[in-house]
Amino acid sequence: MVQLRISTLIFRPCVPVRVLPKALLRVSRSGGGYRPEFVNESRHHLADRVLQTFDEHVGSPRSALDEALSALEQDADDFKLVRGFAALCERDATFETAAPIPPERVRRTTFETAESIGGVTSDAERTQAIDAAADRLAVPPETVEEALYADRDCNQLLTNFEPRWTPKTLCSQYNLSLAQTALFDATEVRVRTDDPKALVSAMGRLRLMYEIERTDSGRIVVITGPDAIFRRTRRYGTAFARLLRSIAGSAVEWELVATIDDRGRERTMRLSATDVSVPGTEPIAKPTYDSGVEADFAARFQALGLDWELHREPEPLETGTSVMIPDFAFEYIHTGFRVYFEVMGFWTPEYVEKKLNQLADVEDVELLVAVDESLGVSEEIEGLDHRAIPYSGTVRVKDVVDVLSAYEDELLDATVDSLPAEITPEVDVISLESLAAEYGVATEAIASRSFPEHEQIGQMLIRPSALTSIDERIETGMAYEEVESIVEATGATDVSAVLSRLGYRVAWDGLSGGTIERRSES
Repeated sequence: MVQLRISTLIFRPCVPVRVLPKALLRVSRSGGGYRPEFVNESRHHLADRVLQTFDEHVGSPRSALDEALSALEQDADDFKLVRGFAALCERDATFETAAPIPPERVRRTTFETAESIGGVTSDAERTQAIDAAADRLAVPPETVEEALYADRDCNQLLTNFEPRWTPKTLCSQYNLSLAQTALFDATEVRVRTDDPKALVSAMGRLRLMYEIERTDSGRIVVITGPDAIFRRTRRYGTAFARLLRSIAGSAVEWELVATIDDRGRERTMRLSATDVSVPGTEPIAKPTYDSGVEADFAARFQALGLDWELHREPEPLETGTSVMIPDFAFEYIHTGFRVYFEVMGFWTPEYVEKKLNQLADVEDVELLVAVDESLGVSEEIEGLDHRAIPYSGTVRVKDVVDVLSAYEDELLDATVDSLPAEITPEVDVISLESLAAEYGVATEAIASRSFPEHEQIGQMLIRPSALTSIDERIETGMAYEEVESIVEATGATDVSAVLSRLGYRVAWDGLSGGTIERRSES
């Protein structure tokens, strides 16, 4: 008879919250603090033994695995630690019910036959019920016995174990999980990080309430726990746990101070990058967009190849005691000047009111807002000293480019005023683009100056002596390839412009090349 195998489902979310059961929390309360008992390299051997125990019991029932882990607990000096390692490993294990027929069907049939004979109060009556069930199911009594409770946890088989951990990374994951479990009882979390953008984004996704607090050493994000408003919920504890993972996975330097409700007593837990890390941190994902309007605009704008770089979700902007992350920032490549861009789509009245309040409190920056016409708040946005672009359906790229062009004109005027009237490059030959980069200005600004020691030929500046040197080395009838090498050796890139300046042209001979000749000879 073919055995059925029913797998125990293992749910693995994209960003798993691998907290430990509260009963396995290991913390020190010495000095009135609240310090998770993290592990170090001295525990790698124990982590390795737990991994090996799982691997050695593939094909065995869970009861045999549990017995082996219990023996390991007795040998170790901390049974909670063994159980913590095992709890993490179990999430990478697959347990299946191995039975010739579905256990639920066998139990239902067996209980029905037991009821039909007046109940089971002795071994003989049990045997009678099993035999009757076997007859109804057309299987031997041994098969009924085998399948009756095959789906109990202790009887399930460990059929596969594919750990994502090495002993070292298992210890790292244990430390992260331990800290996440401790945060379940947090009522307030204060975070300082070198990656505030990732922190604010994470808090937005997790719908955590927060404020920005200024201190002498910088800004601190204060996340208020649920007890300030309503009763503690598992959702909020899970959010704190996910937040810690986001902080540890994105920031290099960070510090977290949590107020913990320890069975009615308030304690303080301090964590930093030296305590917790995220093993196997995923690479930074490509930018995602909150709406099709944003994605469509980004694609069309970037295809234009303008002198503005488009950044998705730039650094947070302060708005009173909170912050907002604009949808985009346009950065002018010549000066680093930024214009922030927010797409304000159709939403609820509460959303509109919140967004307007944010825009009213945003710090002194250049902010452009594309606002859905149906909201009817363009004038209010303009009244807040921000530029509004009404749109319907999609944001017109031309409207945005027109605004950016106005900024370009202002920036060009400012940079031209900052440049000296005469510019004397040190080299004999240089392009206007390269010279503009040296001064950190647009090419148009450089082109408006005078160059007393150089002549402008096309988009290049060339000293007359360099031009004379080229003229002395070329003559009518020379192959174009040879002339091209002579000109480019000086650093000039526009060979045609140089030849034209010296009175030459190229007489092309099909695809085989060409020679130079005086224009008067054409």
